[in-house]
Amino acid sequence: MKKTLLKNARMVSEGEITEGDLLIDGDRISRIDKNLTDATARVIDLEGNFLLPGLIDDQVHFREPGLTHKGDIASESRAAVAGGITSFMEQPNTVPQTTTLKKLEEKFEMGARSAYANYSFPLGGTNDNLEEIKRLDKNACSGIKLFLGSSTGDMLVDDQTVLERIFRSTEMVICAHCEDETTIRENTARYAELYGEDIPMKFHPEIRSTAACYLSSSQAIALARKTGARLHVFHLSTGKETALFRNDIPLSEKKITAEACIHHLWFSDADYQTKGAFIKWNPAVKTAEDREQLWQAVLDDRIDVLATDHAPHTLAEKGQPYTRCPSGGPLVQHVLPALMEKYREGVIPLETIVQKMCHNPAILFNVRERGFLREGFYADLTVVAPDKPWTVSKENILYKCGWSPFEGQNFHSSVLYTFVNGHLAFENGRISEERKAMRLTFDR
Repeated sequence: MKKTLLKNARMVSEGEITEGDLLIDGDRISRIDKNLTDATARVIDLEGNFLLPGLIDDQVHFREPGLTHKGDIASESRAAVAGGITSFMEQPNTVPQTTTLKKLEEKFEMGARSAYANYSFPLGGTNDNLEEIKRLDKNACSGIKLFLGSSTGDMLVDDQTVLERIFRSTEMVICAHCEDETTIRENTARYAELYGEDIPMKFHPEIRSTAACYLSSSQAIALARKTGARLHVFHLSTGKETALFRNDIPLSEKKITAEACIHHLWFSDADYQTKGAFIKWNPAVKTAEDREQLWQAVLDDRIDVLATDHAPHTLAEKGQPYTRCPSGGPLVQHVLPALMEKYREGVIPLETIVQKMCHNPAILFNVRERGFLREGFYADLTVVAPDKPWTVSKENILYKCGWSPFEGQNFHSSVLYTFVNGHLAFENGRISEERKAMRLTFDR
């Protein structure tokens, strides 16, 4: 069993930043204390840099199977590890879709073969797979994913009777993409009459509008309250939606929760002029006021989790006219440096970043023994240097698609080390080709 002793760390966990050492023994955190020694361990002096639990990204699209020209589990999980992410939950809108128990297990086999970070895969819900959902063991995977508005892939659940049956039929977390399809189609038709298929990108937030988001998310929340379902609303993009969520009880007691993604917290509609299709996401990036209200909801705990919704497309695909240009972009390598910029600017405490990207995903999904710096937990760890600047460029982008919406961005902070189950998976810009990733397990 290999041991690694991390010395002189500033450890960020459970609302505190403490100085000390951490000993890794095999795949676990063995001891956390001051002035630790172990003659059999490899010693790494962290020189006062920040030691965080490994990040858990609850929403990524790694494009395997069927869309691997954009990305695959190996390529995108390598980029994730370079960004400090040690666990991911990869979404079901692949080809074929992950909407049967057989396809779900095939997805886990893919993860076992090629993932560099720990993995889980939700089962996708459709208008006609209720019996599969009923048969799913509650500890088998991260949860159920429902598209209540169309996005990449056709998994729209628009039969309200089926939707209510799904909500009543599972104890698992139901993760929902909430945009009203009728509103989107009407808006698209109106702009297509004016511009044809080459609609200016700046109108994306008018087509994927605040009204479309709020109508869908409010209806999903009403259904969750009616049925008692456990609902997690993915990627809030509007300030209006934040009023639908509460912060007066602990996360462990919440039945209805929310996620925000880095792109909605970083960009605004003013950026369409320069970024164009590179910031075309579903839901759309909206106004600076929406962005500010999202930040406020993150800070006051109405929004529980931060994530990426990492969703790569090729440059050729992104170069198509609006109606054929897919939505989504790659983010896992850059989410932590971007959040560290906001920490540096005084927008968000480092302890809150760790709460929203490490602790809360573990609590919300009941992930077993991950997400915290605790003795006995898996040694999923990330070391961040707050004063090691770099610039995002094509030369250092690890995504298979080869581009980033952050290209040209100067970041002050760098990920130095990432440990996955005690294994040093990323070290000073180099990724280890030895993989020690595990299937995530759950306590429900």
